[in-house]
Amino acid sequence: MTPIRVMIVDDHAVVRDGLQALLTQQAELAVVGLAADGIEALQIARERQPDVVLMDLGMRRMGGIEATRRLLALCPAVAVIVLTMSDDDTSLLAAMRSGARGYLLKEADGHDVIAAIHAVMGGQVLFGQGVAASVLQLLDDPPARRGSPFKNLSNRELQILELVASGATNPGIGRQLNISTKTVANMLSGILVKIEVRDRAEAAAKAHAAGLGARK
Repeated sequence: MTPIRVMIVDDHAVVRDGLQALLTQQAELAVVGLAADGIEALQIARERQPDVVLMDLGMRRMGGIEATRRLLALCPAVAVIVLTMSDDDTSLLAAMRSGARGYLLKEADGHDVIAAIHAVMGGQVLFGQGVAASVLQLLDDPPARRGSPFKNLSNRELQILELVASGATNPGIGRQLNISTKTVANMLSGILVKIEVRDRAEAAAKAHAAGLGARK
């Protein structure tokens, strides 16, 4: 039996090493790549052609949402399982809309991770125990009916986030809102912290998941 080829993407070496140690104990699994961010993951995926990718969300250079979207454009047959600390609804929605087939919290035990790999390889979509209730809630009461999920943002910050989601540059945002480019950059830095993402691409993905911005 040909082993399932797995790539691990996480910006913490201890997490990568721990998952690798777990998976290499399984005869039916083979770890074919370790990546510290989305850019590295794309490079490795081209060379190694994994069957399943365990993907963190918050990473430097390129986060998991954008990496999943680009990875599936590059390797449409790959199954992405998000493995993250983020249990908020917008991260969950953004991950699934980017094409992820599974969503597990890092508190999941090793058996859950292994079971998830087999599940997505069998064509299933899997939600871990920590987020399954959120999925059911989102189906019954989607964010669009619950108002903005970004309640910790000011009106001006929400305007900037929506423009980012629409693809506007910092100078373009400044012109539309009649503020300086430097002010836009400073406010955007604060927005990234408040909505718990690492970069502009993840902010746009999270905003799209909440119904903000014009999708291209």
